[in-house]
Amino acid sequence: MTIWRPANSIAVKAMALIWQDDALLLSEVRNDSGRITGMRPLGGTVEFGEPWRDALQREFLEEMGARITLLDGHFVMENIYEHHGVTGHEIVFLCHAHFVDGSFYRMDTIVYDISEDETGTAKWMSLDELVDNTEHLRSHLVLGCVQDYLNKPHYSLDLIR
Repeated sequence: MTIWRPANSIAVKAMALIWQDDALLLSEVRNDSGRITGMRPLGGTVEFGEPWRDALQREFLEEMGARITLLDGHFVMENIYEHHGVTGHEIVFLCHAHFVDGSFYRMDTIVYDISEDETGTAKWMSLDELVDNTEHLRSHLVLGCVQDYLNKPHYSLDLIR
């Protein structure tokens, strides 16, 4: 397992909010000993000069071999958090998205590549599961996304399957 610490600068991230019925696809965040300490939407770092939408597509292709369709509209959140005593600061572009390949919706958990020697695990979590596990949510970013989603019109995924 790679030991990671937040950079001493503001990071720009792009993350996808992918829904299956009332469940959001979230990745586990682990500490140095492997214990789950958080959950977050999938995505990654926006490289210098790269549009955030391109970064989000690239991250899914690199880590999961998956293509996603980004929906119109997005929102931006600031996330200040602590990881092993080190403060992290990120600006996050969040966008609702769908998998192009419907088989991802039939998986309870999805194992994906973080790097050549490390994998991550993502799973579908319902609102009830999120509320029951708020101690695992970084700065309540995820719960805020869920509440935003639930307060706006949304459409059944049956339309795209």
